[in-house]
Amino acid sequence: MMRAMVLLLCVPFADSLVRAGEPPRIIGHVQIYNETGRFVGWPANHGAWSWGDELLVAFSRGYFREGSRDDYHLDRARPEDFLFARSRDGGATWRIESPEPQGVLKGTRGQRHAAMPPGLEEDRPTDFEGRLDFSNPNFALFVRMESHRGGASHFYESNDRGRTWRGPYRLPLFGLQGVMGRTDYLVDGRDRALVFLTGTKSNGKEGRPFVVQTGDGGRSWRFLSFIGPEPAGYAVCPSTARVSAGELVTTVRASGEPHQSIEAFASHDNGKTWSFLATPAPDAGDGNPPCLNALPDGRLCLTYGYRARPYPVLARLSSDRGKTWSAPITIRGDGDSHDTGYPRSFVRRDGRIVTVYAFHGPTTPGATTLESTLWDPGKP
Repeated sequence: MMRAMVLLLCVPFADSLVRAGEPPRIIGHVQIYNETGRFVGWPANHGAWSWGDELLVAFSRGYFREGSRDDYHLDRARPEDFLFARSRDGGATWRIESPEPQGVLKGTRGQRHAAMPPGLEEDRPTDFEGRLDFSNPNFALFVRMESHRGGASHFYESNDRGRTWRGPYRLPLFGLQGVMGRTDYLVDGRDRALVFLTGTKSNGKEGRPFVVQTGDGGRSWRFLSFIGPEPAGYAVCPSTARVSAGELVTTVRASGEPHQSIEAFASHDNGKTWSFLATPAPDAGDGNPPCLNALPDGRLCLTYGYRARPYPVLARLSSDRGKTWSAPITIRGDGDSHDTGYPRSFVRRDGRIVTVYAFHGPTTPGATTLESTLWDPGKP
């Protein structure tokens, strides 16, 4: 079953080009999904893919409950599923794609979900015996975890821009007690790719990011490196950008007191070793996964939610490959609870950015929504 929804454009899109030296500016907001009584969230936990003006993002949908501003408005006693939102015009309009329910999916908190696209059952992964063609211009890789508390992760593949998927296929445990996979990968060639995951620490708890590599189209995977030393708390949710042939920058959500932060690490040998680079966001409130994008002009763009009053969605820019970062740029400033953020951002062909995020605000009572903002990062 396919559901379609044409979305509301909340602020008009501007047509004028940004001139050299102009600062970042917000162009418009779009409401992608809003259903009374529903909770939506966590695009960062699922994934986002783009093919020119065609954008695809996955997100969770559950049931809304009234609660405090500093707690989830998710009714954990009721089922949760996930959907896809697709735009074919660079984020101006979106349609919701709802897979036909078959079988069940395991939620990341042990909940039961509706199914992936027809024929896929997430609780029965198999070994992958095919060959991924990362050079296919319509390819997409979708990585998911069994649980935050441990277990394995698995992946799906699509060769038609996420309209149909094959899988799930097992990822190894790489000698760890658990692997918590989210979709973050970089392609190095037809058969070669890096996938960035989070694993258990030595105490068995989630909290250490690492990199794996395939050189044979996904038939085998090998552990490449941990990203940074084992933290005292946790470092999770890597989001990675390539800044040159062998140079990578990744950002992670890091625990801390009194605020969580976002830290950045750099690799100069295509992921074999890593060094601490900077703390782009020293204060992320109660914490939010980062999204890191490389811009056409060479800058890096970080987007994230700030899970403390006033609950904005923010961005920061770096002109020196992540060593230093700008002051925060407010992408969305009218949030009303910490059910805001977990963004994924797309860089359009014109250099503008579409940031998709979960949102809860005073104008959406009885629901959390999926929304996007089109904005221009200006010129350095």
